[in-house]
Amino acid sequence: MVKERMRILIVGGGYVGLYTALRLQKQLKQQLTRGDIEIVIVSPDPYMTYQPFLPEAAAGSISPRHVVVPLRRVLDQCKVVIGEATEINHAKRTATLTTLATEEGGEAEQLTYDELVLAPGSISRTLPIPGLADHGIGFKSVEEAIGLRNHVIEQMDIASSTRDPAIRDAALTFVFVGGGFAGVEALGELEDMARYTARYYHNVTPEDMKWILVEASDRILPEVGEEMGRYTVTELRRRNIDVRLHTRLESCVDRVAVLSDGARFPTRTVVWTAGVKPHPILAATDLPLNGRGRLKCTPELSVEGVTHAWAAGDAAAVPDVTASEPGKETAPNAQHAVRQATTLGDNIVRSLRGEPLETYAHAYVGSVASLGLHKGVAHVYGRKLKGYPAWFMHRVYHLSRVPTFNRKARVLAEWTLSGLFKREIVSLGSLEHPRAEFELAAGGKPPADPKGSS
Repeated sequence: MVKERMRILIVGGGYVGLYTALRLQKQLKQQLTRGDIEIVIVSPDPYMTYQPFLPEAAAGSISPRHVVVPLRRVLDQCKVVIGEATEINHAKRTATLTTLATEEGGEAEQLTYDELVLAPGSISRTLPIPGLADHGIGFKSVEEAIGLRNHVIEQMDIASSTRDPAIRDAALTFVFVGGGFAGVEALGELEDMARYTARYYHNVTPEDMKWILVEASDRILPEVGEEMGRYTVTELRRRNIDVRLHTRLESCVDRVAVLSDGARFPTRTVVWTAGVKPHPILAATDLPLNGRGRLKCTPELSVEGVTHAWAAGDAAAVPDVTASEPGKETAPNAQHAVRQATTLGDNIVRSLRGEPLETYAHAYVGSVASLGLHKGVAHVYGRKLKGYPAWFMHRVYHLSRVPTFNRKARVLAEWTLSGLFKREIVSLGSLEHPRAEFELAAGGKPPADPKGSS
């Protein structure tokens, strides 16, 4: 009789999915070569996005293709399935998958497994704000980052080509909602990029643009500490960026951003970065969830109360064994996700071998944030940095963390070239609708927005 090989199913191709699979490839090399074990990764994209580089990709400092890591190239010992899990029945060890073939009329696939790793990450947490679904722009994917870059430059083109003060004012007003890493870094990098780009417009100056950051709490960048958060507010305001704390976005109907403090800003740009929430697939499983919709996990990264199920990253509520107060969980950030993935991969191998599992323990060492070229803040190992030193540490840290030597070399080369030559200021808005011109030539109706997001 031929023994059926063991299948490890990894749901998600982000930080946890990629690094866990890399660890398993290394630890189970012989079994994978013999065919005793199969690793299947289900991901909606054929690549892993290194999200800390999204702001720099939006600003043009890094090429978009170098912000992502192709899963098939890196995980050559694994089977990569482009699709999404829509339901998981762990009691029966089955997962229901929808793939690209499903969208073409094929049936959903039923996949059995022996070990399950749930790492679908998170999605944007939105609120029922009128007009947000129609006019808001997210900032979680490389497509959104590049789309936002094109959009900002398009707005400068619109302002440059009109004499109507209302159109011009709305085009040059940019509202960012959310004072966390994503919002502050995206705002800082794009404002820096737009300030540079304005020198090539004969009738648009940096002073013509309005950049507004809206944050509901009393501080921004809480991860870098209160003092560095206050410094960031001061630094942004010094650049004529309107930072509004204790303020919420209440509406953006008809392209007018209405804030809770009564301010109204006609704008064509509302960027939403106000937090994330667990992926919907977690609710479509028979695994235990906590009150915030994350998987209940043990310090060994197994799902609490069941066997052969593991989780880490944004989807997992992992106890923080290094915290002084009981009940605290590790923060859902990249720093923990990458380290948890290594422990998770090792623990799966230990479990297969019948060895004791390792407890995940990592004390949070601090955070770094970029505020634009040569500007940043950092709070690492108790030391506080700002300005150029913090910006330099930001680049060094993330260069060391981006996966594969190939990506490290390419990113470093692009940084070197961008330091020697001028920035690119081209908008490729037509990428949003690549068939628009051909459809019009073939007799179709012109799209309402032929050039891009505007």
